[in-house]
Parts: sequence; structure tokens; C-alpha cells
Amino acid sequence: MTSPYIPAEDSNGAQVRIAPMEPGDIPEAVAIQAQAYPASLQEEAAVFAARLALSPSFCFTARRAGAMAGYLIAHGWDRANPPAIGTLTRPAGASAVLYIHDLAIAPDVRGLRLGERLVGCAFDAARASGLCEAELVAVEGAHGFWHRLGFREGHSPAIAAKLVSYGPDARWMRRDDLTAG
Repeated sequence: MTSPYIPAEDSNGAQVRIAPMEPGDIPEAVAIQAQAYPASLQEEAAVFAARLALSPSFCFTARRAGAMAGYLIAHGWDRANPPAIGTLTRPAGASAVLYIHDLAIAPDVRGLRLGERLVGCAFDAARASGLCEAELVAVEGAHGFWHRLGFREGHSPAIAAKLVSYGPDARWMRRDDLTAG
């Protein structure tokens, strides 16, 4: 896995550390979620806990000066089957892809490339677990960020029906090779 320290400092010289998410991190993550997403896309702490329990090795936090600055929640999942907002059921069989469910960065630390670093840690963990592909639903205009990280949009009537809970601008995206730069 990559180094836990980001080679960037804020204006006060504070280091940023990436670490695996733990259950005790959930209240801070929910607070960041409230700053990053509209109410229609926010999930309760119990949903965070269920996703973390499903695949803890794919979930990470970024901390600056001890305070959470961002988080990523991901888990193994079925291919082309995004779960609806606020729900979680276990996939029927073995996981086929890394599903990036949620990435949020606190507004006061945006621009430090924390999102890219969190995604990189999840990719490292996925490769170590034998997963070679990733999928996600981009919301709130985030598709440009995900395009820069190698994700491409996919379309199908079945996927379109699953995206309804994510809002009218939601885009299903996938990356077929987690080993590519």
C-alpha cells in the first residue's frame, strides 16, 4: 500500500494521514457527508456501519491534524448492480468489482488531492484482494473527477432504473483495469 502520509501540507504545515476506517470514525464521516451532499443523498450512520462491516479493507479516512478531512467507503460487489441510496444487501456470490460507494472531502481541505489518495488506497486494497475492476455512481457533477481517474460512463436500461435514487444527474461509471496508471 502507498505511504500513509500525503506529501502536501496545509497552510499551517499540518500533515495529512490516510488510515483504514474504523467504526468509531463513522460520526465524523456522517458530519462530512452532511457538508458534501444534499439531504437526498445522505445516509444514516447505520448504513455507513453496514458498508464498513461488509468490506473494511476498502474503506479509508484522511485526517489532518487529527481531525477527519475526508473518507472513502467502498466494498466488493456484483458487476453492474449499484445498490440504491440508503440500502445494502449482500451480493449473491463472490464480489466481481470494487464498488466505490462514497467519497467525501471536507470543504476546507479540498484541493489537497485527498480524494485521489483515498481512491489510490482503495485500489491497492482491491488489487491485493484480487479485484481488477471498479464501479461507482457519480453524483453532484463529480463525473469529471472520476474521468480523470480513468473511469468511463456506461449505459443500459437496467442501470438507468437503478440510478433513480441517486438523482437525475447520476452517472454510472466503471474502470476496467485497476493496474493502469
